[in-house]
Amino acid sequence: MFLKEADYPFIAMLEANWRTIRQELDQLGGEHFFAWPEKQYYGEGWNIFALYTYGVALGKNCKLCPETARLVQQIPGMATAVFSSLAPGTHVRPHRGEPAGLLRYHLGLIVPEGCTLRVGPEQRSLREGGSMVFDDTTEHEAWNRSDRTRVVLLVDFKDPAATKSRGLATIFGMFKRP
Repeated sequence: MFLKEADYPFIAMLEANWRTIRQELDQLGGEHFFAWPEKQYYGEGWNIFALYTYGVALGKNCKLCPETARLVQQIPGMATAVFSSLAPGTHVRPHRGEPAGLLRYHLGLIVPEGCTLRVGPEQRSLREGGSMVFDDTTEHEAWNRSDRTRVVLLVDFKDPAATKSRGLATIFGMFKRP
């Protein structure tokens, strides 16, 4: 399911800076992108340029996009930050992400007409400078039905609600009766 962008304060900061992020993207050459590791979902056409993986900065890449790296570093619980590129005609087949407890964020950077994301039963199209957040463990798929490449800033971050729930479960678990 898609979630309310207003529930995540960092989104306003990224949207306010989307043109700066886009400028850094535009300075990268295609040789910096590599195929998304899980090809079983899509075949060819889904490529990424990674800034952070598992919360660890990829130093060389962060130096190529210093402002983008600085901005995403401010996202609470940020685990992954990449430029995600879908070539024309690419279909990322239905799949579910892992692990639970992470949410996925997209900031539209280059979004031609004909690009759609389905999460659960709902489909949405993104606009340049616009955002969407969804639970990556919900079945989702993406299409680029245009003749141009689509690029978003993709960020996985810890779900604040899941963190609170685990914390409360731990606290209340301490008070179990024998």
